[in-house]
Amino acid sequence: MDLGRLRALRELSVRGTMIAVAETLYVSPSAVSQQISLLEKEAGIPLIERRGRRVVLTAAGQKLARRADKIFAEIEAAQADIAAMKEVITGELRVAAFPSVAAAILPRAIRSMQALHPHLLIRFAEMEPGESLASLRSWQTDIALIDDLNVPQGALETNIERIPLMTDVFNVMVAPGHPLDGRSSVTLTELKDELWVVDTASGHYTAMLTEACQAVGFTPNITSRCNGFEVVIAMIRENCGISILPGLRASHDLEDVWVARLKPEIRRQIFVAFRKSERQKPALQSFITQIRAQAKA
Repeated sequence: MDLGRLRALRELSVRGTMIAVAETLYVSPSAVSQQISLLEKEAGIPLIERRGRRVVLTAAGQKLARRADKIFAEIEAAQADIAAMKEVITGELRVAAFPSVAAAILPRAIRSMQALHPHLLIRFAEMEPGESLASLRSWQTDIALIDDLNVPQGALETNIERIPLMTDVFNVMVAPGHPLDGRSSVTLTELKDELWVVDTASGHYTAMLTEACQAVGFTPNITSRCNGFEVVIAMIRENCGISILPGLRASHDLEDVWVARLKPEIRRQIFVAFRKSERQKPALQSFITQIRAQAKA
């Protein structure tokens, strides 16, 4: 069977729509439909069926998609074996990471990789953890930096492995002149009467924040919902509200913002995730070494 057609079927099992598959494979929806039609002819059995406006896999299609998973895993394992026999690391390594970890440590890790392996091309895409994990599942990226706030252990498939990278502790951020300005630490209950600024790029972050506040007896009064760190900081600077943000964010040079420790601590664990079939790939192992070194720096 043609591997390109198998990939299209497998992507449909993950993405759910022809349009989503087309965007992933950088082809038109009609090309995806044609690939699957040709695969059906090869198989001699229907692999998809229409249910209203939706296209779903038949039982045979689902079974073949699962087989395709194993086929591509074996191909990757073979490629990793061959790569391990080479003295020079070549090819490309695709990395996906969420904004805070990408800004804080990833550039230095990539720079180190470029110096160590000049013949290796590293491609980076900024994605939230859930999106990067989906990209990893569908072979669109090789390494995903994720956290347990957005991707709990139970959300990982058996073919995905994660290893610890670092612990990130959340901080309180306030404007100069705020009553909490100058404090080394702040308790969550001290923030119950504050106006809150949150970054809504990750819905899991807002949910975690709300649950933590409710656990000590109040619901945060969120008055500013921002889609990005720069706007959050701008709001805090002008005393439009306070926020609790990851410690990785505090690693930036934050002018006119006071950062205090939160007591008791709220933590998240950050992981490097990859497909198990590529565990021995030299480029992946080298990247893990470099990103861990930067996380400890």
